[in-house]
Amino acid sequence: MHRLVKKAKRGNKRALVKLINEERDAFYRLAFSYMKNEQDAMDALENMIVQVYQHIDQLRQEELFYSWSKTILVNECKRELKKSSREILVESFDTPPFKHMHSKNEIDHADQQMEIERLLSKISRPQADAIRLKYFHDLDLATIADIEHVPVGTVKSRISTGLKKLRSLEGGEKHG
Repeated sequence: MHRLVKKAKRGNKRALVKLINEERDAFYRLAFSYMKNEQDAMDALENMIVQVYQHIDQLRQEELFYSWSKTILVNECKRELKKSSREILVESFDTPPFKHMHSKNEIDHADQQMEIERLLSKISRPQADAIRLKYFHDLDLATIADIEHVPVGTVKSRISTGLKKLRSLEGGEKHG
């Protein structure tokens, strides 16, 4: 393995492919355990391979190649999951009573973002800040708690309560 890693570090793509193929099942199982579907797991694997190829020169100890590459894979999975959590927030605005915010053919993201910001301005600042940090800046709850100097439970509560208020505000404005 050490020879293959050294070759890969010198730019030998075949050596890198061989290293990855030796553990491809383990890589796939790891990605699938995070992503929960085959296509997303494969996408995360592809992104991991690109990252490993681009940064293999930063690997200091050849014997740590597999743990290093698995760390990259986990980080790719987490990044994709965070990205999809942002999409879930946007999708929540696509269900009644938020359906009218979009045209049926094409979503104008700039207008949608302005509408979301307008709604965020109507809830408490701590709730709006927590929602922005979580869904628009991809921060995890612990990081948000550190930034806001509050417990993680408070952050969860602010996000949950804020989202409920946003939904009721939008429903009230549409119907009221």
